[in-house]
Amino acid sequence: MAETRSTNLSPIEVQDVEFHTDTQPHSPSSILPNEPIKLDIEHAVVEDDPRIWSNTKKTAILFIISGASVVSGLGCNIQNPANAQIEQQLHASSGDISLSISLFILVQGNFPIIWSAISEIKGRKLVYLCSVGLFIIGSAIVAVSRTIGLMIGMRIVQAAGSSAIFSMGTATLADIYEPHQRGTMMGIYYSAPLLGPSLGPIFGGALTQGLSWRAVFWLLVILGGIIFSAFLVLFKDTFRKERSVVYQNVLNSRLRKQQSSEAKDESQNISRSKAGGENKTTSKDIEAQRPVIPSAIKDMRLSMADVNPFPPYFSIVSRKNNLLILIASALTFAFSFSIAYTCARTLSVYYDYDALKTGLVLLVYGVGSVAGSISGGYWSDRTLARLKAENGGVSFPEMRLESTKIAMLWSPLSVIGYAWVCQERVHVAAVCVMLFLTGFLSVWIYASTLAYLVDANTGRSSMAVAANSSFRGLFAFVAAEIAVPLQDTIGDGGLYTLWAGLMVAVECMILLVLYKGRKWREASVEREKQTLDAK
Repeated sequence: MAETRSTNLSPIEVQDVEFHTDTQPHSPSSILPNEPIKLDIEHAVVEDDPRIWSNTKKTAILFIISGASVVSGLGCNIQNPANAQIEQQLHASSGDISLSISLFILVQGNFPIIWSAISEIKGRKLVYLCSVGLFIIGSAIVAVSRTIGLMIGMRIVQAAGSSAIFSMGTATLADIYEPHQRGTMMGIYYSAPLLGPSLGPIFGGALTQGLSWRAVFWLLVILGGIIFSAFLVLFKDTFRKERSVVYQNVLNSRLRKQQSSEAKDESQNISRSKAGGENKTTSKDIEAQRPVIPSAIKDMRLSMADVNPFPPYFSIVSRKNNLLILIASALTFAFSFSIAYTCARTLSVYYDYDALKTGLVLLVYGVGSVAGSISGGYWSDRTLARLKAENGGVSFPEMRLESTKIAMLWSPLSVIGYAWVCQERVHVAAVCVMLFLTGFLSVWIYASTLAYLVDANTGRSSMAVAANSSFRGLFAFVAAEIAVPLQDTIGDGGLYTLWAGLMVAVECMILLVLYKGRKWREASVEREKQTLDAK
């Protein structure tokens, strides 16, 4: 980001300073003496600033949330190898099993909106502890379930518990890393949950074959307990209310109400004085008698009424640049889910692979995705730094999307390649090559879009990522419901040729934001500011 000016402000002074959460900051040479200081909310001075913590502490946080995201990723896919045994023992239908998977995805995608709102009140750590605790409880009850109804219900609880990691993890990284570091760190972080869809079938297949399907969920209980202990003992909260748009908006709103109430009281006092013939108070006296804003404002505590999650959510979605990136991100995630889901079926039906062999093949897709996430994140940061230097040391979030161009030509081609090697039942080695390429290229693009969402929504990164998770969950839910019927009707060749077309649409949306997004974003910021000032 460009160089900015920051200052310590008391709550009384906050009202006189214009907070800029999305506009491009000025360099010192561009600030005129008579202009108000434009406070970059992301760099507001706070106690125990997470941005200046040691690299060791930051790395520990990255390691903890990455480990938690692996467990969350396992939660969805680890069940797949056990589905046949679950159907038999719980007297369930294939529709029941499909419903349990689809509802898990839907809830895991949308529940982060609630977790994000809670984090604006209680901080990140409590949300992590509550969510992981919920995941452990859900996993334990699934492991002892005797009916499919109870299992589906507890899978929903599991999904709600695991969902916080995906949204809060990215927001936590935004708390501790500067924008020019985020692409690399988010690439590393996002590579962790990508291992879930690949490792899940391996662990699930081995445990189901060696023990039973219940062992799969006891493993999740154990892993959840380890993650809970890590958050409880080793994790230090990174949230700072001074850097939260929600907190600052509520503070300003309460200050305006306080001033309005004071002005009304003063007017009534003057009227009474005039009516009683005691018109002896000068304007100086009136000012001297003005009450001080109480310390309750300074140490303000927010409630759920203050952080209703839906207005911020719709504020995020209403911006054109955000909406296009959210749709692009959701389609990319839905593609990843679809290919892992249908590939397992193709390998089982046409290659006669068991659960363990299928998991090993899908691990190739996971390795490609991890490589794409780390490489794409690093290239994203490098591109941002280069363009910033070329622009006189001034950057804006859309610069980051330039890094996606290198993968755009090859991504749809790799999807078409996968489509037809599966359709023609080519040797599994060719399937592995195409799986690696599709994972690498699609996630290369996704890593930059995720970092862009955080950069473009300064001060509300948690809600931006929660909105992203919501879109991902909805699109993945639809993909899960239509994947098998389409695969049966038009085959892998037709299905993934359609997906290649959708990937081209994804790339067009990203390019549109690259070239038009800054204008849209700044117009949205100005419109929101005018709306806030009018209140």
